[in-house]
This record gives sequence, structure tokens and C-alpha cells, in this order.
Amino acid sequence: MTRGRLIVLDGLDGCGKTTQRSALAAWLPRSGLMPAGAGLICTREPGGTVFGQTLRELLLHARGDQAPVPQAELLLYAADRAQHIETTIRPALERGDWVLSDRFSGSTLAYQGHGRGLDLSLINQLEQIATGGLTPDLTLWLRLSVEDSIRRRRGEREDRIEAEGQVFLAKVAEGFAVVAAQRNWCAVEAAQSPDAVTHCLQQCIKEQLA
Repeated sequence: MTRGRLIVLDGLDGCGKTTQRSALAAWLPRSGLMPAGAGLICTREPGGTVFGQTLRELLLHARGDQAPVPQAELLLYAADRAQHIETTIRPALERGDWVLSDRFSGSTLAYQGHGRGLDLSLINQLEQIATGGLTPDLTLWLRLSVEDSIRRRRGEREDRIEAEGQVFLAKVAEGFAVVAAQRNWCAVEAAQSPDAVTHCLQQCIKEQLA
């Protein structure tokens, strides 16, 4: 059976990943791109497994003395990814199914590397260990300004990462731009209407994976 495909949606919080993942999940099975019999798995990082859901709580909602320090945060993301790949993503791809994930390793480079200032070479090494060399077939970057990210999330309860503030998010945004250029991501302007964003994402997928 033909190996499945791994498609990743990434970008700043508030860029519309959840909305667009739902839209693509409805479109992909009828797009004509997926082979007959292939299923579609929708997942996310952190928290794409039962084990990962526990880590997600620690990473995003632990406060004060219970919150992980930056190095521990990095290792927890790597642990989440290793479990995610070996129990969910790789088996699905080997079955010939397609996987649509909200975030993947690029987020770690952007948030923990560029945002936190942790060593990028170390992050790349951890990525190789956690992924076992598995890389996305396509990463769709929903590009959004920091100002729009903050505006869209106004009034919502912020998780621990979102609450880091504008200076931190500006570093993360710069990090996404660097990683996107290095890894040849497909960039889509997320400030457009949701329908326009969906159309652009569909075009990227058709161009890259048809």
C-alpha cells in the first residue's frame, strides 16, 4: 500500500489552525487526492495521544512553581512528539492513511528556539530523536501578525505560552518566518476571510501533493 501523507498546519495562536483543520478535514476525503480506502486522521501537538494530553496540561496550564522551566518545557514537547509519532502518526502513514496535524516540530523551533532563546542545534538534535527522521509532506504556515494574533484572542483565557506577552510573540513570529523559509513551507495570509484562507490552503495542497 502507498504510504500516507502528513500535512501540518502551523503558525501563531489565533491564526485559525483549528478552523482550517476542520475545513480541510471535510474537503480532503472528497478532493480526489487521497487514494481509495485511505482514512484521514486529525490530530494535534501537544496532546495528540492520551499520554500527550497529560503533557499538554503541564505545558500549557501549569502555573507558578508547577510550571516547567524552558529546558524542561523543550524536553516535554519532545516527549509528546515521540509518543505522538510512534503511536499515532507513523502507524497511520504505514497503513496508507493521511494525517492532518495542528502543529509539529516547526513550532518547537519557533517557540522554544527563537522565542525562548534555547539552543537551535540542540532543538534540531531532539527533533531527530523524537521524529526518527519523519518529516511532513507539506507544512501550511498560516501567517499572521502579532497584533492580529493578540486582537483575535482578546477576551479568551490565555494559556501559559500565550500569556508570555508581545515581545515574546514577536520573537516567535520571526522564528516562524525563518523556519518557513528554511523548510520551504507553503505560506498563506491568515488575515483573509476564513473561506479565502481555506481556498488558498486547498490550492497549496493540490499543487504540492497532487
